[in-house]
Amino acid sequence: MFSSISVATLLAAGSLLGQTPAFEVASIKPSEPITPAMVASGKLHAGVKIDGKRVDMGNASMMQLICRAYDVKTYQVSGPSWMQGAGLTGLRFDIVANLPEGATKEQVPQMLQNLLAERFKLAIHRDSKDQAIYAMVVGKGPLKIKESGAPPAAPDGALPNPAVTGSSSVSISQTKSGAVVSDGTGKSQKMTPSPDGKSMLFEITGATLAELAEGLTPMSDHPIVDMTGLAGKYDVTLEISMQDLLNAARAAGAAVPPPAPADPSKPAEAASEPGGSLFTAIQALGLKLEPRKVPMPQIVVDHVEKTPTEN
Repeated sequence: MFSSISVATLLAAGSLLGQTPAFEVASIKPSEPITPAMVASGKLHAGVKIDGKRVDMGNASMMQLICRAYDVKTYQVSGPSWMQGAGLTGLRFDIVANLPEGATKEQVPQMLQNLLAERFKLAIHRDSKDQAIYAMVVGKGPLKIKESGAPPAAPDGALPNPAVTGSSSVSISQTKSGAVVSDGTGKSQKMTPSPDGKSMLFEITGATLAELAEGLTPMSDHPIVDMTGLAGKYDVTLEISMQDLLNAARAAGAAVPPPAPADPSKPAEAASEPGGSLFTAIQALGLKLEPRKVPMPQIVVDHVEKTPTEN
């Protein structure tokens, strides 16, 4: 009898382990466009928050959802341009889902894969190709970044909620000189425009160098990949020209006016070289960018719907 029960138990356990993990229930709705009033009132709904059994993804483009589901970067995904969710009319989604009993945050990507396949009819295949990149490596001079300290204590001595894991819920606060973007996990980015408006000072706290490389990639003509070998989280200060920032925003589809035509009566300003401001800023940190060509895994989107099936 015991032998029969043991065999049945093993078969049942094997069946459960072989099941494809899926959210218990999920709601998908179009995101509201982000407005200055929404930011000022603190009602911005963006980023990811996993709190107990509840998974909340706000203002996510299809590209961001695919990247999170398959643990890849945007430059590793090819598909329709609308997936970027760029511009005021770009397609973005709010997803609220419940985890099944016993599920862990490590299973969320697989569950998201299944959700995208079921509700958006996402079909992909994997590939690999040689890709031109910039490898971010340690330069010859001293490093001018410092390791981040411990994150600030919770207000009033409150203990952190152990159920909140894997979160990156975005908030934006305005300051007298600029703005601060925080993800709720100790990582923040303060942005301050220069008095003449020609550059932006970034003060980044609690970021890995892999995150820094990914964040700088939109301002480069090739993906930037961290190959420093440095672990941990760092505080980084760097200055980027406003021209490079606006060019990156235009390339991403943001509604940024084109640059004003040059006034022939005034001397022309020297045009910045591609990535010039960025290269200089990174060198100032004691790092450098080296052009390389490396094999890169790819996610190729064969089919995806713009509108999910009904909740």
